[in-house]
Amino acid sequence: MNTDEAKIVLETALLCAREPISIHGMKKLFVDVDGNGRAMGTGVGADSIKLMLEELRHDWDGRGIEVVSLATGWRFQSRPEMKQYLDRLTPEKPPKYSRATLETLAIIAYRQPVTRGDIEEIRGVAVNSQTIKMLEDRGWIDVLGHREVIGRPALLGTTKQFLDDLGLATLSQLPPLQEVADMRGSGLEMAALEAALQENFDKAAAPMAAGNDGAGGEIDVPGLDTSPVEVPIHDPAPEKPVDAAPGQHNPETNDESN
Repeated sequence: MNTDEAKIVLETALLCAREPISIHGMKKLFVDVDGNGRAMGTGVGADSIKLMLEELRHDWDGRGIEVVSLATGWRFQSRPEMKQYLDRLTPEKPPKYSRATLETLAIIAYRQPVTRGDIEEIRGVAVNSQTIKMLEDRGWIDVLGHREVIGRPALLGTTKQFLDDLGLATLSQLPPLQEVADMRGSGLEMAALEAALQENFDKAAAPMAAGNDGAGGEIDVPGLDTSPVEVPIHDPAPEKPVDAAPGQHNPETNDESN
């Protein structure tokens, strides 16, 4: 198989895939197997696949869809400027995020790893268990470990699925927070966290992955506006805050992220 043929195979796989495909997964496209399922030959290497992906990016430049790299792999998706047209096919809008959910997710995304106590300290209200469960069920957050204090509270962080759904490859692509440390306690930090994450939600509403049954890329979380009223916390005594960079593990933990 020559390079042009291999690129057609790769393009077809990406267009038909329902989920992003990793480089490892793409390598399987080019490995022949014998009757016993054993690999024959070396196939196509990772470096060659990356070159073909860059060529595909160039080939699709200026079209309505593009090849993008995400946390779990590569995929085709519609360009943001196509959103206004694609919305005409599915005019129904999904439910909006509740403020509580957006704030909770923003804190986890920008301050991870964090405990529920850390979130409650920043927000000033008790964390609703249904909000945490919904984010876990959605596949956006997970337990990264446990803080070595009394009770060993779970440390929460975002997942690769969270990055995929926002169209990101790494946490560093989230909008930067300007002087967040200086804003702490002024009431502006939470607004900055929320606005920064909302910016990416708005961007992620446009792309539509190819091979997705025509469903739009808008993020739909049913029933978020019906969450119970949260209870304000008076004189909280949370655990020691975690000063870890996004995506990094705190040295206090003894569990490993998946």
